[in-house]
Amino acid sequence: MTTFYHSTRSAGDSVTSKQAILAGIAPDGGLYVSDALGETPVSLETVCAQGFHDTARLVLGTLLPDYAAEELASCVEGAYGPQWDTPAVCPVTPLGTDWLLELYHGPTCAFKDVALQMLPRLMSVARGGDGRKIMIVTATSGDTGKAALDGFANVAGTGVAVFYPHGKVSDIQRLQMVTQPGDNVAVCAVRGTFDDCQGEVKRIFSDEALAERLAGNGVALSSANSINVGRLAPQVTYYFDAYAQLVRRDAVRMGEEVTFCVPTGNFGDVLAGYFAKRLGLPVRRLVVASNANDVLTDFLTTGTYDRRRDFHKTISPSMDILVSSNLERLLYYASDGDCELVSSLMAQLAEKGFYTVPDAVMDEIRSTFSCGRADDAQTRRTILDTWRELDVLIDPHTAVAKHVLDALPADGTERVCLSTASPYKFCSDVLGALGEATDGMNGFACMDALERLTGTVAPEQLSSLREGEVLHDDVCDRERMGAFVESACARVFL
Repeated sequence: MTTFYHSTRSAGDSVTSKQAILAGIAPDGGLYVSDALGETPVSLETVCAQGFHDTARLVLGTLLPDYAAEELASCVEGAYGPQWDTPAVCPVTPLGTDWLLELYHGPTCAFKDVALQMLPRLMSVARGGDGRKIMIVTATSGDTGKAALDGFANVAGTGVAVFYPHGKVSDIQRLQMVTQPGDNVAVCAVRGTFDDCQGEVKRIFSDEALAERLAGNGVALSSANSINVGRLAPQVTYYFDAYAQLVRRDAVRMGEEVTFCVPTGNFGDVLAGYFAKRLGLPVRRLVVASNANDVLTDFLTTGTYDRRRDFHKTISPSMDILVSSNLERLLYYASDGDCELVSSLMAQLAEKGFYTVPDAVMDEIRSTFSCGRADDAQTRRTILDTWRELDVLIDPHTAVAKHVLDALPADGTERVCLSTASPYKFCSDVLGALGEATDGMNGFACMDALERLTGTVAPEQLSSLREGEVLHDDVCDRERMGAFVESACARVFL
């Protein structure tokens, strides 16, 4: 069976999931979606009787059915192997009366590993040894960059260029990227915000002249951001697997609903939960947790998405985003596949900086999604309280979600807080939240102090960065990102 994908902005040209994954983004700037989502539900009984690897094969086989079973089995085995520090991959652990879904046990200590250990393998299968050369171009607010670099480094026939906002990621996040070895990798800081980086990456994908020049050398661009359906599909797995873990713990009976609270910036992580619900997972609510850049909280409250606001640099930098790209996919599904509406809304956002969604569409969205926000002071307090009261150390993004979850009235369901990164990726801010002075301390001094204070141990893949050599020191303006991509392609492929 072949499931076809098409743009959120036009149902005209359909492609297979392999083609969609290789392309990353549709030619008209839309995101690839499938109208078959939910037609083939995932068996809850099967999921609850198996582990993460089997569930990954089942979920991916449902969403990407033009991949053969043996192809997916090989991808899953490679993506979720010894590079993870627990055989559970994404374990669920107690968090007081709630639960914590730990998504940071992969090689870069962030939830992006679940998808970005898988995506290069899906791409390699999709290429099928046809000799095509692919340059992955990705903007990151902090975690996607390292996860993409780690996943694609030295993959034959593939290059990867990562852009991050200069001075707006944590010390550890920056070091993870700039010390990345590999003959096919390029990293560049951009003077501006993540939205500047992401907006320019989208423009690069729509630059026909650049595409023609690269095609002349046999090179095509693709994306490792969550705009790529190959990034989104693997994340659906951990929602199903988390539910199975709760069933095996006798925390829920099979079929009972569960609520998930997700720290959210670009909307991909929580959208994967929506995909899981469409595939049959019993989800009561998906709670969107925002930091001071609360454009999503305002949208879900008012029905108007308005990026015309001050940008706030926060202690949860991976959520410092004002244009949440994956929301476009939700608008498509909530409007029952109205490409014309979605295209109009995206045009308004580009031209005017805002759009307002029809009431009927917002009613559909609000039937599943709730929201809340936490500023930096509330985030710090939550880190402190969670450590003091529960003996659980969490990072600032997780703390945003826990603050929002704690503020919600009990709804009778088991509630799961998604923990998206190791606290040691943000050791300075976590240490400061615990009441320790950090003035004049670099990331590694803070890491050592946090270990001493809490008796916990920093992941080796982070602590070993202190011996890493800085290999990438490029900085550019937004307008020069396209030229950087073109020069990276020349260096990697020519």
